[in-house]
Amino acid sequence: MQTNDASPATDLAGRREWIGLAVLALPTVLISMDFTVLYVALPRLSADLGATATQQLWIMDVYGFLVAGLLITMGALGDRIGRRRLLLIGAAAFGTASVLAAFSTGAEMLIATRALLGVAGATLMPSTLSLLTTMFRNAGQRASAIGIWTGCFMTGATLGPIVGGRMLEHFWWGSVFLLGVPVMVVLLVAGPLLLPEFRASGPGRLEPTSVLLSMAAILPVVYGIKELAAGHADAPVVPITAIVAGLVFGALFVRRQRRLETPLLDLRLFADRTFTSALVLMLLAGTVLAGYFLLLSQYVQTVLGLSPASAGLWLAPSSVVMAVGATAAPALARRMRPEVLVPGGLVMSAVGFLLLTRAGSADGLAMAVTSVIVIHLGVAPLLALGTDLVMGSAPPEKAGAAASVSETCNELGVALGMATLGTLGAAVYRHRLDPAALDGLPDETADRAREGIAGASAAAGDVTSEASAVLMRAAGEAFTTGLHMAAVVGAVVYTAMALLAARTLRAHRTAQTVVEASAEGPAVPLEQR
Repeated sequence: MQTNDASPATDLAGRREWIGLAVLALPTVLISMDFTVLYVALPRLSADLGATATQQLWIMDVYGFLVAGLLITMGALGDRIGRRRLLLIGAAAFGTASVLAAFSTGAEMLIATRALLGVAGATLMPSTLSLLTTMFRNAGQRASAIGIWTGCFMTGATLGPIVGGRMLEHFWWGSVFLLGVPVMVVLLVAGPLLLPEFRASGPGRLEPTSVLLSMAAILPVVYGIKELAAGHADAPVVPITAIVAGLVFGALFVRRQRRLETPLLDLRLFADRTFTSALVLMLLAGTVLAGYFLLLSQYVQTVLGLSPASAGLWLAPSSVVMAVGATAAPALARRMRPEVLVPGGLVMSAVGFLLLTRAGSADGLAMAVTSVIVIHLGVAPLLALGTDLVMGSAPPEKAGAAASVSETCNELGVALGMATLGTLGAAVYRHRLDPAALDGLPDETADRAREGIAGASAAAGDVTSEASAVLMRAAGEAFTTGLHMAAVVGAVVYTAMALLAARTLRAHRTAQTVVEASAEGPAVPLEQR
């Protein structure tokens, strides 16, 4: 690992690098916005294009599928052809695909252009993060830059529905895609002037079989998990088969990488305990956050009765405080030890999950918003400093691969969270739904109400107002119990994460201290592999 926390003054980044960070922040915000902007645009574009339910799912999911499936490949490609070059190629492709998506004439065309956006997005995400390690060689500055990068990503996720909603008030649905065009134009103009180029020396060719195996490993797993979480399949055979197939291809991918002289993904990265532990922590953090937030968004809309726009505004502070916390985390880490800051934040998040158990089925909005703020503020230091640990633990020539692994973990975490906690919430709902609330309802209506809170809401429109009130009250109480159970699981997991984080960061700090004490030069490896 070629980083040094006591970097000499010559390694300090200057004005050009900080302006370059601002340039990299633009696509970072945009990429995360593209994950969420269609939440508000989907109803209108579906009506205009006549999209079927299946087509709507593909319009929403194909972008994320291809981003997840291609991250490892694009990270390795950037290390080979140049990270700046790949970033600029991806920017041009993203801008072009955005225009095509905005003026799509049918659902099939929009699905295809969303797929192109996913391919382009997969080039941008690891390129922006890995370039930061090239631009900021001083460990303290790198941590600050990655904290800002993390904050920008969180900000984009928040801005997606808000900006999209504003755009739809004045323009047609395609306008939400055109947001990316000026951003990519700025990146294409400023990138060659402000961003350095970096490519690994002698990285070898990009092996096609490894590329196919990596996609065959990731895509079926993400697909299967999402299908299980959404409950689209009448029987779980297909998604479970997809997950098993993905795991088999994953084993074949690992086996092949071990045999290649220049693998697509250097598995020796995982031999570093700091690297692996940081990835595990961020995977767990993303899993719990995604799962509970899915349940919480349903809670505030279906149980508390908020409109989608109002729900978005009430829950927006979650990403805002996370962005602020992630940006401030490196500065806080210079005032207190990271092995205190990060575990302390995770314990704070665990307390936030316990606060969520106090939210009732009729008057829980204030407690829900409070818990959201506490949870996201507490986890922010982990997401910022954990990403820095992952990037700092990798050799410079492997930064693209490290960035792609980090982003892939985030994608898998989101999918896992929706499947695991979503399934837990649904199971508790079905178990706790009062059978008396279904008495006298037609069998089809009762079956729909048992499926979940959304089914109960739909079923309530088919019965009398009195029966509807009884059904929704029982459904709300059952769903709230499921939310409470997921919150308890979140508290337990985050407490365990706090213990793991304390141990990991303490060991990392001890290793740094030992090496720095024996160093006689200005820059020495922190760890020997």
